[in-house]
Amino acid sequence: MAAQKPRAGDGPLEVVKEGRSTIMRIPVEGGGRLVLEISPEEAQTLLDQLVTVVGDER
Repeated sequence: MAAQKPRAGDGPLEVVKEGRSTIMRIPVEGGGRLVLEISPEEAQTLLDQLVTVVGDER
C-alpha cells in the first residue's frame, strides 16, 4: 500500500524547463494546481499574448 503524503499547499505559479518542453504549474481557485506541458512554440505564443494584454514591463 502506498503512503499518502499530506498536501503542503498549492504553491506558487511555477514554470520549469524539462527537456524540450516547458512545464507550467498554475494554482487554481479551490485548491490544487493545473499542470501544463507546452512546447517552445506554444510558450512563445503565450508570451506574445501576455505581452499584448499586460505590456512589456521588463
